[in-house]
Amino acid sequence: MTDLSARIDALEMRLTEQDVVIDDLNTTITAQWRQIDALTRQMAKLVEEVEAAANRPGSGAPEPPPPHY
Repeated sequence: MTDLSARIDALEMRLTEQDVVIDDLNTTITAQWRQIDALTRQMAKLVEEVEAAANRPGSGAPEPPPPHY
């Protein structure tokens, strides 16, 4: 009976350790997703700014040829 009790204790300890690891991983993944989301929004904003700057007159973008050309 002592062997069975020791095995149950070992399993309970492993389960507790696994719960801690799972919580740590969940925290890490949540933080990473927040950072990815922030970076995605920042990149979209930068793309919009670059496109707006490219479409401004005199921005150095090549002009289309005149209609009689």
